[in-house]
Amino acid sequence: MSSTPALAEALADGAVVLDGGMSNQLASAGHDLSDELWSARLLAEDPEAVTAAHLAYFEAGADVAITASYQATFEGFARRGIGREEATGLLTLSVECAREAARRTGASRPLWVAASVGPYGAMLADGSEYRGRYGLTVRELERFHRPRMEVLAAATPDVLALETIPDTDEAGALLRAVRGLGIPAWLSYSASGDRTRAGQPLEEAFALAARADEVIAVGVNCCTPEDADHAVALAARVTGKPVVVYPNSGETWDAGARAWTGRSTFSAGRVRGWRASGARLIGGCCRVGPDAIASVASVLRAAR
Repeated sequence: MSSTPALAEALADGAVVLDGGMSNQLASAGHDLSDELWSARLLAEDPEAVTAAHLAYFEAGADVAITASYQATFEGFARRGIGREEATGLLTLSVECAREAARRTGASRPLWVAASVGPYGAMLADGSEYRGRYGLTVRELERFHRPRMEVLAAATPDVLALETIPDTDEAGALLRAVRGLGIPAWLSYSASGDRTRAGQPLEEAFALAARADEVIAVGVNCCTPEDADHAVALAARVTGKPVVVYPNSGETWDAGARAWTGRSTFSAGRVRGWRASGARLIGGCCRVGPDAIASVASVLRAAR
């Protein structure tokens, strides 16, 4: 992997394919994720399953694997009796699993690893990552995020994925925390319409990252494809940076029935539209599996 060009360089040349949802791939392989640690639990119990999930996406055509560290935090692991030293090892392992999957492909094309940094609400495991506004200051959020970001950076991923961010306070904290780590980052919000999940205008949210040298791409994830349509062009206009976009399938989670309802609206046509509007990192989030990522890869290959 030492000859792999920097991801930022690749974005200057064209669009790059992200993977799809880690949780749905693990669930389809038979793993029970009904746990506060979600997919991060498998880093401790079955890391081979995590590697296999990454491999499935690489083989489908993804160029970037997003690690299983979204819900992996020192505080969350501590609630399960996992101490700081072991938690550090598990965060590092999340990057190693993705690297191992890349090695197993034997691919001649460049493959990259994005270390996932989920929001504070993901640690709470109560759905608050889709609301934001936790009652913490920017400084307090920075103190929460910085230690695990330091561990992930030390594992030398290609980029940090600051993802599913619900509000501008947390975005500001992450932009402070990423300084000096020596690893580039992308910043992606969870959006609803033209606003963050916390209700702030996306235009203002995107603008926070416009002058952040560490940030190589800005955009949205874990939203509907319809929300992504608007957000991509806006992010490109406001920041002048490449746009990252990886929405959900478009189906809706019924918490009472514990099932997904509706139909997928994630389509090749939307991928072409995102690409034309400035998206350079394109993939999927919840309920977007390897078949859909293969379609994304096919569309982007044609565009190249």
